[in-house]
Amino acid sequence: MKHLLLLAIFYFCSCHLSGAQQSVQKKPNIIIIVSDDHAYQAISAYGQGLMQTPAIDRIAKEGVRFNKGYVTNSICGPSRAVLLTGKYSNKNGYKDNETSSFDARQNSFAKELRKGGYQTAWIGKYHLGHELQGFDHWQVLPEQGDYYNPDFLMMDGSRKRMEGYVSTITEDLAESWLDQRDKTKPFCLVIGHKATHRVWLPDTQDFGRFDNQTFPIPASFYDTYAGRKAAQLQEMSIDKDMKMGYDLKMFANYDSVREGAVARMNDAQKAKFRAYYEPIKKDLDKRQLTGKALAEWKFQRYMRDYLSTAASLDRNIGRTLTYLDKNQLQDNTIVIYLSDQGFYLGEHGWFDKRWMYEESFRTPMVMRYPGVVKPGTVSNNFVLNLDIAPTVLQAAGLPVPPDMQGESMLPLLTGTKAKGRDALYYHYYENGEHAVSPQFGVRTQRYKLIRFYKRANDWELYDLQKDPREMRNLYGQKGYEKITADLKKQLRGLIDKYEDDDARQLMAEKTAGI
Repeated sequence: MKHLLLLAIFYFCSCHLSGAQQSVQKKPNIIIIVSDDHAYQAISAYGQGLMQTPAIDRIAKEGVRFNKGYVTNSICGPSRAVLLTGKYSNKNGYKDNETSSFDARQNSFAKELRKGGYQTAWIGKYHLGHELQGFDHWQVLPEQGDYYNPDFLMMDGSRKRMEGYVSTITEDLAESWLDQRDKTKPFCLVIGHKATHRVWLPDTQDFGRFDNQTFPIPASFYDTYAGRKAAQLQEMSIDKDMKMGYDLKMFANYDSVREGAVARMNDAQKAKFRAYYEPIKKDLDKRQLTGKALAEWKFQRYMRDYLSTAASLDRNIGRTLTYLDKNQLQDNTIVIYLSDQGFYLGEHGWFDKRWMYEESFRTPMVMRYPGVVKPGTVSNNFVLNLDIAPTVLQAAGLPVPPDMQGESMLPLLTGTKAKGRDALYYHYYENGEHAVSPQFGVRTQRYKLIRFYKRANDWELYDLQKDPREMRNLYGQKGYEKITADLKKQLRGLIDKYEDDDARQLMAEKTAGI
């Protein structure tokens, strides 16, 4: 009898524990994949036609594609700080890559998830220093990281060099952690990819992938920047500022390449690198191109390297989705993909980011949330990277801290009559690389008003309906006085809402033209 009683107690406890574990596992797992400098123009789900991205497209097809996803500050470190904290740069303290440092002691969605019973990890590019808080596990690239044989910073303070290509290694490490995690807990994993950051160095298996394609020259490629002082000052032109060696791998002597990206390669990798790029350089030398012909050659070369680098990114995102399928995790795992900002693929003649103009300000963003978000959803609501933190916390059934400034995207996607934003606020602070002026502004459905300062002290106004490429600055022109006044009023309201004291002070200055 005593034996039967013990058996019954054991059975009851086992069932109770199993039920508790199942209850915990009802909370969705979360995977956030963040790439670097990946343009929405390079994603086939957005209908651009430059290349096929089947993995990212799959997330969109099985969930939602955000057509109006934007960032608050178009530069890599600050963008990740916004993602983590759910706060604008002026509140999280990481305004730029040159003078800021990230205070890891502040709150983040990872810390809130961890308190709520989640197991958390960040693997890959982090770019917010060497101290991570709120994560049970992390393995991150130092600073920007390297494409070939990269170093990873380990939790014990050591630095470990790993052989191979960075996108593949990052995915390998992510899957290794998923294999070893505590399977009784829901998890949140951030996978930070280095691709497609400059210098756009593809995996050896992707060399030449797009060599048979000729890409269309963007309509604004030969923009003269008339009426736009800040654009005239920039140093991010494919024609004038893209470097033949560093960016395009066109070296005088392939026996002694000392560029860091190439120097890290092993002998086999270097041999493939040389076999691919050296004949291209020899052909270029024979052609003796100058002027527009050289500028357009540089554009084609840039596009081929950039998109080949993006191919590895998409392939490894596909591996993440396959892992979820094979491990029966797909039905209870949210997958969010976004870039840290948009990127120029020749528009206005540029590469890089930073601007409030659409190609930089707008970011790709897709999300799969089985059972909650209807497959094939297309959202035209304004959303921000600021909104990721409150979104995942709401999905996890956890309270959103009142000081988070983002708004959960779920009400916009679940059939409710939630009203989205009618305007977006942006502030870019950096005053260094590429000579881009610091700027802040407001974007509505039709108009965009930008205030530049420091390098250029100027305003710009665009009618996005009539001028989607943002080529004609309407600020100060007759007939736009009321529109300008209304936008400035709206801008002041957003500055007050997000408590941006720097912008508030600049708006008060007489030079602001108020």
